[in-house]
Amino acid sequence: MPVSRPDQCCCPECLQGIDHPDGNYHREMRAFLATLSHEQRRLFAAVESNRLGRGGVGRVSEITGLCPHTIASGRRHLTDLLEGRPLKQRKPGPGRKRTEQKYPEISAALEEMLNDEIAGSPEDDAMWVRSSCRKLAEQLKEKGFSLSYRTVWLMLRRMGFSMKTHIRNRRGANRDPVRRDEQFRYIASQRGEFSQAGLPVISVDTKKKELIGNFRNPGKTWCRRPREVNEHDYASQAECLAVPFGVYDVAKNTGYVVVGISHNTSEFAVNSIAKWWEDQGRIVYSGMSQLLILADGGGGNGSRSKAWRWNLQEKICDPYRLTVTVCHYPPGCSKWNPVEHRLFSQITNNWAGKPLRSLAIMLGYIRGTTTRTGLTVKAVLDEEIYPKGQKVSWKDVDALNMTPHEVCPEWNYTIRPSR
Repeated sequence: MPVSRPDQCCCPECLQGIDHPDGNYHREMRAFLATLSHEQRRLFAAVESNRLGRGGVGRVSEITGLCPHTIASGRRHLTDLLEGRPLKQRKPGPGRKRTEQKYPEISAALEEMLNDEIAGSPEDDAMWVRSSCRKLAEQLKEKGFSLSYRTVWLMLRRMGFSMKTHIRNRRGANRDPVRRDEQFRYIASQRGEFSQAGLPVISVDTKKKELIGNFRNPGKTWCRRPREVNEHDYASQAECLAVPFGVYDVAKNTGYVVVGISHNTSEFAVNSIAKWWEDQGRIVYSGMSQLLILADGGGGNGSRSKAWRWNLQEKICDPYRLTVTVCHYPPGCSKWNPVEHRLFSQITNNWAGKPLRSLAIMLGYIRGTTTRTGLTVKAVLDEEIYPKGQKVSWKDVDALNMTPHEVCPEWNYTIRPSR
């Protein structure tokens, strides 16, 4: 039987986590044994094994985790005490040498093995394996170091290694924190100026594309029986691929979602904003001639998209005589966009665990999204097809009535109606 810790019960019931009548007794015995010395622990185990009679050594070994040979040694010592013979005192000594003292070069060999597993080339014959203690012990044995995987575990702990998971870098490797913070402060100042003047401030973005059909939707919902959905989420089995584009009015706490069935293009994004202005914006903000748009740095409304700026000029600024100011969030900071945590997160919670079997069901869930703070959402369907790769030349961009701002001009600009 393997040697275990004295505070660990090795009986089958405790190992399986089964609550049995003797469980409290086993826990009390283990707590008591943890306070004894090695000699006292052996003598106590010997007394208990004698009390249990035949098979007592094995039973006490299961409860205490002591090796049967240790209990047998304790029984011999107990017999000596009963017969008046003094116990043999163990001579004091330094104890067993550590593995690093026995094999001075083993630490360097172990570190080299870990480095070899971290780096490498797919063209080599070496295979990538998980750096488990058993694997490392087998490789060390091939190099002439005979030790168990438990010893490898102790060595790794003493060398400063431990099991860790990945750490996500919020800003990323190529982010400029100074310009990012400057852009956030500038967005806050623009929002404050437009809000104080009563001008509209909207936050826009495209939500995750959704497969329409009997597919699994992450989350849980109250029901008597779980809904049965398709085993696999194949796009070929979907009715269509829905592309929701959201417009969130920051001041009014209202959402406007245009669900497209085509591609997430700049033309689709601008048309969705134009639908919002035609349907709600020009009514709520009657007489206003300026609009602030808060957008992400990528996608159909990306800061580098020429088609995005050209469509703003052609489909919003000129037809409605609006002066549009756009402020893009820095790359990697899309979660700070209000539409993400004010609108999209609420929609996701509303249809969590419910398959979107049709576009009508999807639109119904979006329209039914509300919050205690008074959020209301309107959803419309856009069945127009928006082809990819809209060509906009630099000549067309130069012809725009666009003025970059002094602060981060690649992220902040104003487009006015054509002269």
